[in-house]
Amino acid sequence: MSITDVTARISQIQAQLALLPQASGVGSTGFSSVMSRTALGSTAGTVTGDQVVAKAREMVGLPYVWGGTDPQRGVDCSGLVQSVYSSFGIELPRLSADQARAGTPVASMAEAQPGDLIAWDNSGRNVGADHIAIYIGDGQMIEAPRPGGHVQVVPVTTPPDYIRRVLPGTTSSVAPIGGAVPVTSTSAVAGSGGLPAGTPYADLFARAGAAHHLDPALLAAVAKQESGFDPQAVSPAGAQGLMQLMPATAKSLGVSDPFDPAQAVEGAAKLLDQLLVRFGSIEMALAAYNAGPGAVARYDGVPPYPETQNYVQSIMSSWQEAA
Repeated sequence: MSITDVTARISQIQAQLALLPQASGVGSTGFSSVMSRTALGSTAGTVTGDQVVAKAREMVGLPYVWGGTDPQRGVDCSGLVQSVYSSFGIELPRLSADQARAGTPVASMAEAQPGDLIAWDNSGRNVGADHIAIYIGDGQMIEAPRPGGHVQVVPVTTPPDYIRRVLPGTTSSVAPIGGAVPVTSTSAVAGSGGLPAGTPYADLFARAGAAHHLDPALLAAVAKQESGFDPQAVSPAGAQGLMQLMPATAKSLGVSDPFDPAQAVEGAAKLLDQLLVRFGSIEMALAAYNAGPGAVARYDGVPPYPETQNYVQSIMSSWQEAA
């Protein structure tokens, strides 16, 4: 049985337990509601988002350990959240699905504050959220991503499915992420090759590559695979432009016009840079560009989708040929 299967089974058991009659007058509200009320007791009112973020930063670099809750030896994503909040006397549920129902909902990332919980439902086999992180402001989060990884500061590249506030009324003036633990892109990517003569939009790939520490030839290979260098291309799924950005993704990257080649290349380079920081592998970053970060995190590698596997192989071959 895989880790994903075990996690799904635990979530199913938790959901079934929530349907059982509860002692102590809880009724049908279930485990997560009880824990949410505990978390929102008097202690929560004295804790700030700044304090939560500072505590979470202390755990950056800690190994990911599936099922782990030990801030000295290792944690998984929900173990990180539980450990950070428990240090302030705020008890949250153990599972990410229950944590993502704690506190109160936040309408959008525009309203999110440092210390809020952000979570994703990446698998239809689980009940609710299966990955959770702590928002730290300025479009960044702290997460324990996957087996083999470690607690890290990364950009929020995919809109969360859940945003929850367990510190009512908190406000914060956390400075931009300049004080965060620095994370850089995979160094092997930067400057590892040139652009073949006659490559369309070569100047755009060169400029964006230099800005985001990426080989321009890699960006060109992505453009070739995505659109055949057609800046007006639109896919059946709605992806647009030279780099085939979905409208929501383009907006999150600051791209106002995905049909503008300069904006499209800059946005795609920014996205690939973020994905390399998160996954630490060119192949996994490309897979996330195609299938989404959630799929890569779920399979801890290139997902077993023929389209995605062919996509990664094709781009890697084109890039190597350009070297």
